[in-house]
Amino acid sequence: QVQLVESGGGLVQAGGSLRLSCAASGSIFSFDTLGWYRQAPGKQRELVSVITNGGSANYADSVKGRFTISRDNAENTVYLQMNSLKPEDTAVYYCNAATTLAGFIPYEYWGQGTQVTVSS
Repeated sequence: QVQLVESGGGLVQAGGSLRLSCAASGSIFSFDTLGWYRQAPGKQRELVSVITNGGSANYADSVKGRFTISRDNAENTVYLQMNSLKPEDTAVYYCNAATTLAGFIPYEYWGQGTQVTVSS
């Protein structure tokens, strides 16, 4: 059973920073991609950032230049460094891991979510 556990969320003033962590059971290198999604009240869950095993990263336009995704294979952890936070960033942030079960069945794992609240 694969488990993803997020941490690092909290309350911060606009312009501040937070670092989210997602610890995975087993080797994160076994996943095709690791990413972060977020969902604000009354809104649809949206992609924030994705990183591949090769280290290539992609970001939503709304967070480019402010957020940085990274991974530590030795610690089986993916991070999201969030700088220059805005009230619009307020949401529950979810860790995501995409893989193929038994080598051919597409599947995704999700963390429980961590709340990020940015005050104006």
